Amino acid sequence: MIVTVTANPALDVTYRVGALEPGAVIRPAEVRKRAGGKGVNVARVLHALGHPVLALGSVGGTDAELIREDLTAAGIPHRLTAIAGVTRRTTALVAPGEVTLVNEPGPRLSEVEWNELAEEVARQLDHASALVCSGSLPPGVPADGYARLIGLARKAGVPVVLDTSGDALREGIKAGPDVVKPNADELRELTDDPHELRARGAGAVLVSQGAEGMLAVTERGTWLARPSRALDGNTTGAGDAAVAGIALNLHQDWPAVLRHAVALSAAAVLGPLAGDVDLDHYRREVGAVTVEETHATGVNG
Repeated sequence: MIVTVTANPALDVTYRVGALEPGAVIRPAEVRKRAGGKGVNVARVLHALGHPVLALGSVGGTDAELIREDLTAAGIPHRLTAIAGVTRRTTALVAPGEVTLVNEPGPRLSEVEWNELAEEVARQLDHASALVCSGSLPPGVPADGYARLIGLARKAGVPVVLDTSGDALREGIKAGPDVVKPNADELRELTDDPHELRARGAGAVLVSQGAEGMLAVTERGTWLARPSRALDGNTTGAGDAAVAGIALNLHQDWPAVLRHAVALSAAAVLGPLAGDVDLDHYRREVGAVTVEETHATGVNG
């Protein structure tokens, strides 16, 4: 079972619109609401692939029950601790060829509330094959919040995939996660050289580069993986699908990990909402992804 932690979950609201015009009245053709946040998206992809998963997080306010009901309806096992604050919403405006995101910061968690979530993570590690820590840390949680969870997993002998940014990534790396997966912009916030993140404590650094694929810097070498072709669609959640592919294939060699991560990321672009993947495209794309060994020192090879 893969355990995902979404420290700052959300109710995802997606509007499909014909065009985005500043200052105009926008009337969406479709509105969808579902449980979201990066770790929830990872759990959704893993569930679609038929792999046992447990989604952990904290929710509160009027949308908390909507999130629980959505996960239950989707058949995704979850344990969500209650908090006093109101869970945030994230809004995606999806127009042809572009996606605009509005991400609320999320509620402030008290020390007691964060401790409750950390204790839930600790309880589930005995049953976990991997731990995925994804997304931002909510206000009130210290920057080393993920580092604490990574430390718990290391003591339990459970591999960790960390997907976050900024101070949470900087501090989390110090705890020695097995894999970190920044995108190119998140990497540049810390350094231009992914090898430096390994020097700071990350076991492997997999940098998602959008339509250009993914760069892997590991203890066994450096590889660049590219999808077979560029796709038009909803890129929201593509990185989360890649994380699902990484966590599910940690037992394989790095080229194989990359093939699955890039193929799932591409399949997510064809999905209507974050957390959805086109499974037929994924199965075809795994064999079509190209992987080459490289000696890249930066995110652009």
